[in-house]
This record gives sequence, structure tokens and C-alpha cells, in this order.
Amino acid sequence: MNWIFLLLAGLCEISWAVGMKYSHGFTRLLPSAFTAIMMILSVVGLSLALRTLPLGTAYAVWTGIGAVGTAIFGIVVFGDSASALRILCLGLIVAGIVGLKLVSGESGS
Repeated sequence: MNWIFLLLAGLCEISWAVGMKYSHGFTRLLPSAFTAIMMILSVVGLSLALRTLPLGTAYAVWTGIGAVGTAIFGIVVFGDSASALRILCLGLIVAGIVGLKLVSGESGS
């Protein structure tokens, strides 16, 4: 269950980053409110996952989900660069996330 909390927290991490882009420097009310709510939910999800997951693993996975997800969103929605080197680097982050999950020793309960 804690891995599910961590995944949801990572998805909220992506959401607040995208919301921040749409908030235009917190000058637009609804995107700003959405961003703040997603930030809170992201941190709450991380804290719930930390009840049993190792700190370093959980934090790295949380930020990795946010970084990769936000980069993919930027590529798909905003037309950010999708160069081979950029995709390779994102793949390395994903490989690190999977590796940390595999060696964490946590069964996911």
C-alpha cells in the first residue's frame, strides 16, 4: 500500500509542476489553488509512504516520478525537446527508480 501512496504522491508532484506553469507565477487564481492543493497532497502521500519505506528510496522515487512525468508532459503538451539524448536520460531515471524499488526490500504492504 505504501508504494501506491508513493505513486499517487508522484502523480501529484507532476500535477503541481504543470499547475505552476499554468498559474503564470501565481497570478491566476484557479491554477494557483490547484498547484497548492497538489503540493500538499504530494507531500502527504510521501509522508504516508515513509511510514515503512526507506527515506532515501522513497524520496528518490517520488522526485523521479515527478521529474520524468513532468518532462514527458512537457514533450507531449508543450512541444519540449524529445531528442534521443533527452529520452535516454529520462530512461536512466526510470531505470534508477525501478532499481531502487527492486533493492528496497519492501514488499509494498
